[in-house]
Amino acid sequence: MPRPMKMEKSKDFKGSLIRLIKDLKPWRTTMIMALMLALTSAIIALVTPNKLSELTDLITDGIKPNTEVVSTISKNIISSFGNKDVYFEILNDENVSDEDKTLLSEAFIDLQNKKTDKFYSLSEEIITRFLSDMKIDGVIVSKSDQYQLLLLMPKMSSDAEENVKLLNDLPESISSLLNPSIDMDSVKKISLFIAILYLISAIFNYIEDFSLTTVSNNFAKHLRTSISNKINKIPLKYFDSHETGDILSRTTNDVDTISRNLNDSISTIVSSIALLIGSTIMMFSTNWIMALTAIFSSLIGFAFLAKILGKSQKYFVQRQVEIGNINGYIEEIYSAHNVVKAYNGEKDSIEHFDEINDRLYECNKKGAFFGSLMPSIMNFIGNFGYVCVCVVGSMLAIKGVISFGTIIAFMIYVRLFTNPLSQIAQCMTTLQSTVAASERVHEFLDEKEMSDESNCTAHLDKSKVKGNIEFKNVKFGYDKDRIIIKKFNANAKSGQKIAIVGPTGAGKTTMVNLLMKFYEINSGDILIDDVSINNLTRENVHDLFIMVLQDTWLFEGSVRDNITFNKKDVSDEQIWEALKVVGVDHFVKTLPGGLNATLNDSDAISQGQKQLLTIARGMIEDAPFLILDEATSNVDTRTEELVQKAMDKLTEGRTSFIIAHRLSTIKNADLILVMKDGNIIEQGNHEELMKEKGFYSELYNSQFEKVS
Repeated sequence: MPRPMKMEKSKDFKGSLIRLIKDLKPWRTTMIMALMLALTSAIIALVTPNKLSELTDLITDGIKPNTEVVSTISKNIISSFGNKDVYFEILNDENVSDEDKTLLSEAFIDLQNKKTDKFYSLSEEIITRFLSDMKIDGVIVSKSDQYQLLLLMPKMSSDAEENVKLLNDLPESISSLLNPSIDMDSVKKISLFIAILYLISAIFNYIEDFSLTTVSNNFAKHLRTSISNKINKIPLKYFDSHETGDILSRTTNDVDTISRNLNDSISTIVSSIALLIGSTIMMFSTNWIMALTAIFSSLIGFAFLAKILGKSQKYFVQRQVEIGNINGYIEEIYSAHNVVKAYNGEKDSIEHFDEINDRLYECNKKGAFFGSLMPSIMNFIGNFGYVCVCVVGSMLAIKGVISFGTIIAFMIYVRLFTNPLSQIAQCMTTLQSTVAASERVHEFLDEKEMSDESNCTAHLDKSKVKGNIEFKNVKFGYDKDRIIIKKFNANAKSGQKIAIVGPTGAGKTTMVNLLMKFYEINSGDILIDDVSINNLTRENVHDLFIMVLQDTWLFEGSVRDNITFNKKDVSDEQIWEALKVVGVDHFVKTLPGGLNATLNDSDAISQGQKQLLTIARGMIEDAPFLILDEATSNVDTRTEELVQKAMDKLTEGRTSFIIAHRLSTIKNADLILVMKDGNIIEQGNHEELMKEKGFYSELYNSQFEKVS
């Protein structure tokens, strides 16, 4: 049956974020340096628009006609015509024709009515008598040059292009004033200053990115190490109730999500906030009208932001959960693909996979929708802000309130104001994914660990252990409502073979796990040479036992490394002797490289060969106690004989606990413990139990009944 979808939400977004930041404390100095660099880059970004405005105005002023000069000269000419002394002087001048005198008189009458058209018809000689040389910005404009300008004034119109053509025909003295040269020295200085600022900003950004990337990589390494250490501290029952794929997902996907997003999120938020505040201040200091225009047009998107963030968080959390689910299911199906095929379960497995995949798709789709929506809204608002600034800025420029360079600066400030909003929106989306992954990692790291062993002061040297084990009223359950082992009592003497038999679920393997301290007993005690295992460390207990399980395990490495696993100073002679004892030396010799041949658990070697190699591993370990848990259950009858012989060699001189369903393999056991429902219901050797004709006898006979 398909597993139900787990709908999880962020338990505490703020708390998880604070904890994530606290976990970064070892790299606090590096992060502070990186954030200061990000802040400096933001400040540089705020300074450059004013410099660009200054540069723009400098170039603009150097290329545009200075029409104020024309206005100044024109006003001077008109005012000169009001000189009555010159007027009467000309009227009394005999050299001036009567026609010119009449025209002058008419022009003076028009002047009283503020009309100057007839003055344009007067001769140059008469007009220049009213004028005088004038000096503007160190340039002398002669009477003749003024007259040339006067002739052009009636031709001036509303057509700017035509006016520029007319002004090009003016004398050099006036043209030089109309078209001042660009101050190239100032242009070079400002351009160099801006280039240096951008270069410094680029260097700071590189150092910042490199530093934060280093921090995120180190933090990811730290998390993986913490998870690895945690795995060794968590009770075995945790792994019984959690999927392997989910644990792997926390170690890989979740950690990678944190590492990938962390540096971008933190630096971007810091620099964005700095740019947001700084650009606001700079805009108001430049022009409050345009500042209000830019801010108002941009802040419209904030109304959508809070609602979108609230809706999107759960999808990012659920995405991480579903990644764990799909990894777990893939791992499960892959490991059992032969069983799936054998039972024609391909269709059901595909349907179940599709169900999980669809849930993951829905989470990704909805998360992507909301994640893309926020920056899209902010981009629209930003573009809308550009339009508003251009319109309002143009109106203010026409009125002479601001310069063209100010509009350029504001266009940059709008970008510096709106982009941070978009980046913050995007970062919040990314941060949600990061916090969701962080919660899953911390959830694992916060799992209850195995009991503290600081009070375990006793120690047993395996070379001096006698080999006696006693179970005294052992009681155990995975939880209070599910007691598996109710009252277990048993004695194992040194060198004995103790067989534990019983139906599935009787508690056989559980007893072995308790003996190994994989689980903590609820009550009672287990004694090794009269020493309670509660007073022994788990490491010490594990050092006393050899374990051969039905599920053989070979890791990717050489035969030598597999045989000497976690054991130092083992010679090749000792390895070959162990391989010879278990009867697998010939097989190893046939491998390319012999002891150096690389193996892993997926190599094409038989189950029996794998089992024999694990038995050889036990030979090398050479501990006083041995546990065989269904060691022959996965091999054929012929191979079973080889494995049985190898195990018989392994049991020599050791106190052995053998769990077996095939009762034929434990007939020679010194003591057989028959378990049912967590209790020992019968005990004795094979002959004694068969004579009792109880539960053991029924089990044994049921395995050897002949079909009539």
